[in-house]
Formats: sequence, structure tokens, C-alpha cells
Amino acid sequence: MEVCCAARADDLTAVYMHGIDLRVTDEFKDCLVLNTRMAARAITRRYDRALRPYGVTAAQFSILATIARKPGHSITEMAKGLAMDRTTLSRNLDLLAAKKLIVLNDGPTGNSKLCSTTQMGAKLLETLMPEWRKAQAELRKLLAEQPLEDFLASLKRLSAL
Repeated sequence: MEVCCAARADDLTAVYMHGIDLRVTDEFKDCLVLNTRMAARAITRRYDRALRPYGVTAAQFSILATIARKPGHSITEMAKGLAMDRTTLSRNLDLLAAKKLIVLNDGPTGNSKLCSTTQMGAKLLETLMPEWRKAQAELRKLLAEQPLEDFLASLKRLSAL
């Protein structure tokens, strides 16, 4: 199915499917899926920009921080904890391992792998924390109009679905 939105990103009133112009109600502008995905991408871009000089993405930073906080977890356990697809996680773990930021060791069962940070990974994480805190502070400031705890609680409820 070919779907194309109107020319301007902020104009969500027209959707074209199979060459047919379908007018979307204002209700679509309040779509939870659309708005959540747009917000997630915008937040990811902001963190990616902050971390780009260090050669890691926001996703890789999250993975590295998770490994440092909870070393020795399997890929399956990490994927569940990060709400990330195992394939996506594995691809990012391979990239972090290639950069010598983590080590993937054989686990206790067949093909399981356990992850731990290297000294280089721990040092990079220490370097990245101020950048992460700065990005966090900027976003918290943007969200200051509503109680941040309420917003975070809502996100956590949605993440648990």
C-alpha cells in the first residue's frame, strides 16, 4: 500500500493511498501511536547528536549503560529489559564489541552469550555520562510545563503494555 502524507510535516490533514486523496479528521492529529513514535524519534535524534562525536548512538549508549549496570546478563534477558528486539540488540552488541567497548562471552548454555564492558567501554561510559545528563536536563526543561513524574509514569505504563 502506498501511503504519502501531505507536503508539509506539520500538515497531517491529507493522506494519499493508491493515488486517492483521503481527508483525515483532526482526531488523527491526536493519534497516540503517531505522536509517540514522532516523539521517540525526535528524542533519539537529540541524543544521537550529543553522542555522535564519541562514535556511539543513543541505542548503543543505552545498551552499554545497561551492561555496566547489570553485567553478566544474557542477550535474551537484556533484550527483554530494554524492550528491544533480539536481532537489533545483537547487531548493536556486535558493533560495540567491534569497537572493543564490550566483550561477549559464552554463557552456561548452548549458544547463550553473556556481556560485560571492557575497560575502554567503562571509560567511554564515564565520559558520556555528562553528555547524557546534559541532554536529560534539556529535555526535562522542555517538559517542565507538566509534572515530569506524571509524564514518566505515563510512559512507563505504556511501556508495560
